Amino acid sequence: MYSQMAMEYLDRTFRALADGTRRSMIHALARERSRTAGELGRRFRSAQPTISRHLKVLELAGLVERTIEGRVHRFRLRPGALREAARWIARHQAFWQGAVDELDRLLSEVSSR
Repeated sequence: MYSQMAMEYLDRTFRALADGTRRSMIHALARERSRTAGELGRRFRSAQPTISRHLKVLELAGLVERTIEGRVHRFRLRPGALREAARWIARHQAFWQGAVDELDRLLSEVSSR
């Protein structure tokens, strides 16, 4: 079972992934080792403050990490949060697949009588 803290972490992760712009940022970071906020922002027709807010949401969810080199903020992907979300999904998928399989078995039994 998940602790309250683990569930809050998953909530932040799924909330961050719910936005298409943030998913595109994750995709860009998965292709390249690190990108600056400006490099990530050029891909979208959004103002710099909006891009910064998106990056902050991703950072708070643990999906990206920031390093600062002088005035340049660089971001890179932290795949651990994505792996944890994938494990959560896999566990629930296995549970529901088992429940559907059992229901199918029971329905077959009933219809064969």
